Amino acid sequence: MMRKRGRSSVEKGEGASTNTKAKKSRSTGRQPKEAVPEETNESVFSVFLREAGVTLKPSGTSNEIAVDLVVFQKRIRQQLQKSPRYPSIIQEFITDLESYIENSDRFRNCLLPCVPQLVDGYSSSFQESLLRMLLGIEMLQTLIINTLLEKLPEFMLDGAADGGLSIPRMIINQLKWLDRVVDAKELAVKLMELVSVAPVEVQRDIITSLPEILEDSQHNDIARELNSLLQENTQLTVPILDALSSLNLSSSLLTEVRGAVMATLAAVQLEDLPVVVKFILHSVSASDAYEVVCNLRKKLELEQCVLPAVLQASQSRIKNKGAAVSASTAAAGSSQDSVVLILDCIKSAVRFQKSISEAWLKAIESVEEVEDHKVIDLLVLFILHSTNANQSRRGAERVLKVKVRTGLIQESLLQKTFRDYAQVMRGYFPSILALAQSLLRSPDPCVVPFGGHMYRHSFTAFDSYCHQEVVGSLVTHVCSGVNGEVDMALELLCGLVTEKPAEMALYAVFVKGILDYMDNLTPQQIRRLFHLLSRLAFGQQQQGSHIQDDMHIVIRKQLSSTVPKYKRIGIIGAVMIVGSMAASSPKGKGSQNGSLPQETFRQVTALLELVKSSSESSPEAAALYYDELANLISNTTLDPQVQEMIGSSVLEDFQDDFIVDLGPEIRGLVMNTCVMYKLDEGESQSEIAINLLPLLVQDLQNKGEQRVSPLCLSPFFRLLRLCEQKQHQGDLEEIDGLLGCPLIVTDMDVVEKVESLSKAEREFLCTLLFHTINWFREVINGFCGVKEIEMKMKVMTRLQNITYLQTLLERALAATPGYVPPVSNFDGESTDGIVPSSMAPVNKAKKGNDLLSDKRKAPGKNSSESSSQPEEATEADETQQEQPEKEKEKEIRPGVSLASYRPFFRELDMEVLSVLQCGLLSRSLLDSELNTNVREEVLLGPAELVFLLEDMLRKLDFSLTAAPAKRAPFLKGRADKSVGFSHLQQRSSKDIASCCVELMPALCSHLENCHNHFQTLLSENNGVVDEPATEEQEYQLMSSGYQLLLQVLNTTFSWSGFSQPGQRSLLKKALGVLAGRLKEGGAELTMEQLVKHSYEYLLNFRSTMPNLSTALSLSQLLSTVSEKGGSSSAYREQTASLARRFLSQDWVTASGEKERGAKFNEALHSLLSIYLEHVDDVLTALEEIAKKGMQELINMSKDESSTSWPTLNRQTFLVFYKVMMAELEKAVRKIPAGKMSDNTEFHLICPVIYFQIFDSRPVLNVCLKYGRLFLESFLKLGMPLLDYSFKGHKEDVQSLLKTFQLSTRQLHHMCGHSKIHQDTSLTNHVPALKKSLELFVYRVKATLTLNNCQEAFWIGNLKNRNLKGEEILSQRSQESDDDEEEEGQQRSPQAQELSEDEINRAEDPDPDDTDDSE
Repeated sequence: MMRKRGRSSVEKGEGASTNTKAKKSRSTGRQPKEAVPEETNESVFSVFLREAGVTLKPSGTSNEIAVDLVVFQKRIRQQLQKSPRYPSIIQEFITDLESYIENSDRFRNCLLPCVPQLVDGYSSSFQESLLRMLLGIEMLQTLIINTLLEKLPEFMLDGAADGGLSIPRMIINQLKWLDRVVDAKELAVKLMELVSVAPVEVQRDIITSLPEILEDSQHNDIARELNSLLQENTQLTVPILDALSSLNLSSSLLTEVRGAVMATLAAVQLEDLPVVVKFILHSVSASDAYEVVCNLRKKLELEQCVLPAVLQASQSRIKNKGAAVSASTAAAGSSQDSVVLILDCIKSAVRFQKSISEAWLKAIESVEEVEDHKVIDLLVLFILHSTNANQSRRGAERVLKVKVRTGLIQESLLQKTFRDYAQVMRGYFPSILALAQSLLRSPDPCVVPFGGHMYRHSFTAFDSYCHQEVVGSLVTHVCSGVNGEVDMALELLCGLVTEKPAEMALYAVFVKGILDYMDNLTPQQIRRLFHLLSRLAFGQQQQGSHIQDDMHIVIRKQLSSTVPKYKRIGIIGAVMIVGSMAASSPKGKGSQNGSLPQETFRQVTALLELVKSSSESSPEAAALYYDELANLISNTTLDPQVQEMIGSSVLEDFQDDFIVDLGPEIRGLVMNTCVMYKLDEGESQSEIAINLLPLLVQDLQNKGEQRVSPLCLSPFFRLLRLCEQKQHQGDLEEIDGLLGCPLIVTDMDVVEKVESLSKAEREFLCTLLFHTINWFREVINGFCGVKEIEMKMKVMTRLQNITYLQTLLERALAATPGYVPPVSNFDGESTDGIVPSSMAPVNKAKKGNDLLSDKRKAPGKNSSESSSQPEEATEADETQQEQPEKEKEKEIRPGVSLASYRPFFRELDMEVLSVLQCGLLSRSLLDSELNTNVREEVLLGPAELVFLLEDMLRKLDFSLTAAPAKRAPFLKGRADKSVGFSHLQQRSSKDIASCCVELMPALCSHLENCHNHFQTLLSENNGVVDEPATEEQEYQLMSSGYQLLLQVLNTTFSWSGFSQPGQRSLLKKALGVLAGRLKEGGAELTMEQLVKHSYEYLLNFRSTMPNLSTALSLSQLLSTVSEKGGSSSAYREQTASLARRFLSQDWVTASGEKERGAKFNEALHSLLSIYLEHVDDVLTALEEIAKKGMQELINMSKDESSTSWPTLNRQTFLVFYKVMMAELEKAVRKIPAGKMSDNTEFHLICPVIYFQIFDSRPVLNVCLKYGRLFLESFLKLGMPLLDYSFKGHKEDVQSLLKTFQLSTRQLHHMCGHSKIHQDTSLTNHVPALKKSLELFVYRVKATLTLNNCQEAFWIGNLKNRNLKGEEILSQRSQESDDDEEEEGQQRSPQAQELSEDEINRAEDPDPDDTDDSE
């Protein structure tokens, strides 16, 4: 009965049908009694559900629902509440539910979604599961949750049921996204208890569901528990981090959690790492991004994630089973996949959070040690470049360039990245290619090689698509026309052809396309291009044989061209093809005995014949052919058959063309013909000579049409000499007669009367001298490496011949204006029509050289057969004796500088510099007749030393001084700086630097000899090194040698390559040579100790500087050496002190006059800059020069110098002024805002007051330029300081502004002066200066307003005045329209502090103001 009543009471309000049933029950009276047994079989749970609209189905069929979810929940709620047994009915309902779901199939049904039931044509939409719907009823929720969680352990260890359904996961899913959790805290506790006992799979399901189950209020508590769980169990890392990233946490807790996660990073499984990285990066705020990224970067060891390729291979070999190999490959692939996922996490973080991308850049930038850089750094830079989020592309490019330039990111790291992460890197190939292009195009030579490495590794590591892109990009670089870019691209292509010939052969057509762009390539680049093309087409494997015909067509076309430029290209290309075709192959390949196949030999012979016949018509082309063939023989090992063929042909032709037997007499042709420069005594039988003069005459008569031209003499000898060296393993015995062989030339006395010759004769003489000098240069190239003393003596004599002939050539050239010498370097553009620019006579500097060279000709005089030679020497001696009388007649023998004629001399090889290892011949070794007493030792004369050092310095400047790559101007010809350096270009800068280091002991010996020479002069001349009584010519040569030695050392130590890690040992060796001159045992010293000893050694030379230029060279060398040590600051004071000493010294020439002129001023400018750059306090040093030195100069007479700064006089005032203004402006810019020292006040006025005494145009120009820059720096840095100092130091600020106002007024007067004189060089500075002056006025006003003193400021019109302070009358009537400066005058709040005079001056300045300012 109770059940019946409860049921009818619940059903009363449910609808019409239910009411009808209730009525029937009452009317019958017996009906309920009959229903009891049925209902006793049916539980409250089932009845309530059915009446609420849910039909429970047997297992295998989904439960049905006939009403909407909300209606169902409402009905259940009402049934429970209206039951008379409420609230116990709830427990009964739950008990029935528990018993119902005892059956696992029914339980599973209750967990699955209900199926909508059609009722009167109404179909409900998709419905939740039964348990999920019941959980939405708050009064039941907690009990049902308890039931479910108690039920869950039963299914923990079961696998997935049929259909792949996991019961534990389905239970947890019921708890997700509930509209309201009644007891969230209790639920959290129970879930965490479950986690502690559940197996891993269930743990993961529970943990990942927590954010969807719990309310926000529980998030912090659950996060703490998860955090502690994370540190206990790394298996749960991924689900815990997934959960944590979805929880809403406080920032402090997030930081704590992130710290804990970061701590476990090293222990995390590789496949879990992406999730960890993602959590760390996505939980970062802008404020702590940098710190987090730095920590992540340190702990993320990608190197340990991937097995190195070598290890993988070795493991595979050991296992030696297909399955094992495939397993290891799969493992390697999965590890690469994990790295890809990690990088994807970083990429998404970088893309969507600006702070993260900035933090990564900053973190990589902050690394200061090479060892600290990791693979991740490069990968992140590629990511930043590829995403370009927040303009990160430019930042990535900048950071990479800086790191490469400073040597922190090196090729070894790049190699490791490509080797171990090729699959990962492939995804960033477009960025790698773009960065490589950018680096290769950079004007900074330090970063260009790194771009090359990126290209090379991309080609090696990636697929064929990337190969194509790399080759295409490199071809584009070659066609760009920028020298540095072209050189590097060609070098890379050559390297790829050598390393990967088969792969490169596929792209031979791409490379062949460069042949259409050869107009912009230099000869050396054309050589490289044909070298790589011929390697592809004619190499031993001949993978690129499909372009052979094209190559032949191009070569024949170029050779047959009448345009010299294209013929040159054809000759170079043909010789390179011969090199590839005739290269010596390993034994066993080709035909028998490893020699060339007969057909190939025939092709090589035919091609050589073709080139020879094509070049016969032009001496320049023939000479180029000989030079190119000589290069080929020098650099390549040819097939012995080909080598023999070339060698025998060359020897025969040279004898036939250039060597004649000496007859009883030689017929005069144009001038007196004689045989000169014979060095072989007593070998009268079968005497031979070089037939130079007759060939030259024939050449003139036939206008260059005869077969043999004197132009070919030097190139042909070079080819002959190299053929002999190759065939006889370096032995030149077969041709050693050519070293001492005489030449048929004219009597050189004719130079004395050169002015009396006709123009044609003068030009003929000059041409003869050029050919003779070039022959001797080539002979020295050939025989400089001989070991016998006698041969060395001959080489030395040939050097003396050259220095002597050069003095003759200078005189002859001076008398032959407009003369164009014969070409001697044939691979460049033709020099026809190029007249050397330097035609001005340089008499005084060269006269000593002339005389000393005459004097030094003694060895040549004794061994010469020519009768005119002794007379020539005697005349030279007489001239030397007459020198004092001729002191004032310096114009008698004019000469020109040979510097502008360098392209017309044959190139000296680097090996010639080995002659520097001979001792230095000085006056102490000469007897009264100027003959050396020491004949058995080979000694170098001062003139020869200078000659070799000049050549060495030019070579080093070309090879070691890295000039930034500059794009050639459009439609403008460029002067080819590489003319005369063809052989040098074929050697790397490292080779050149190594040669210099080898020669360094010899250079130090010469340096010490020069020092001793001037030390002796010091002792002889009472401590004055440049005493007028000194022999001028020797003094000139020794001081030139001294300076050149210092410059050579400075250029060597300035080589940027020393900063590369691989060259540190070479630098140590070089410094060890210097240090070893002072202290033994250099090998054991550290770099810092070596620098210290080297510095001390070089410092010892300071007392014997002959002139300011040499002093500057020493200062520069000391500065360069000091930078190689760890702390260059330790040497700053010594360098500054040395420069100060040189600046305080009187510099006098050998003739007793004060040093002056443009070169002296230039050296002074550099030396003063070195002093001010190295001095501790620049401002104090400037103050000393301005207050002391310049003040003394004002009081001196016109030609006198300052006593404290002897180098400061009226001629050098501008130099001092310009350097001081520049350094002052630089120094003020470096002073941090808020730290401007008190003594800066002086500097605001001193630079501009001197212009009234020295008011020349250049001084005004400097004043206007640097005055504006200084004013801008003061506005930017000084005025903010005055804003804050005003209240505390009112009087100081007022005084400083008044002082500054005097200077600004003077600048205003200068502007007026510039306008009157309409001097454009001055007026260019005026608008910007006027703007700054106006800004200053308003800035002062702002400062006073900030400090509530605006009433102390007013504006008055400042009239335009000239330098003397006089008003510019022409502007008086237009004063209101003038471009006037508004000058402000300030006063303190106490008006009595300003005098009446000052107030008047502010209102109406008069000319007296200017006088006051002085």
